[in-house]
Amino acid sequence: MNDTSHHDERIAKMIFASVYPHYVTKVEKKGRTIKELHRVIEWLTGYDEKKLQQLIKEKVTFEVFFQNASINPNAQLIIGVICGYRVEEIKNSLTQQVRYLDKLVDELAKGRKMEKILRVS
Repeated sequence: MNDTSHHDERIAKMIFASVYPHYVTKVEKKGRTIKELHRVIEWLTGYDEKKLQQLIKEKVTFEVFFQNASINPNAQLIIGVICGYRVEEIKNSLTQQVRYLDKLVDELAKGRKMEKILRVS
């Protein structure tokens, strides 16, 4: 993979609250709900509704958002291409976690069953 340090820095400094509305729009446009989106976010990060709203209100960066998250151990089962990168091959852990979230939102918007998105056996 190419040197993506500039890309990684840019992602780390992005404000989660500025991207969140795009997640909402993407899933709602495809007939999914905010409740389903929050379930996916909670599965990946451990953040419940109250904590998620607090982080949005505080306008935390993705770096802070994921620094304090409890990443689901099954997150490593998230594979595939998102934004031109194979998520399982991303070297920077923060960038990989952000792309995990992007991939889950994408799967939700594409109508994938919740059990598949949440990697339930």
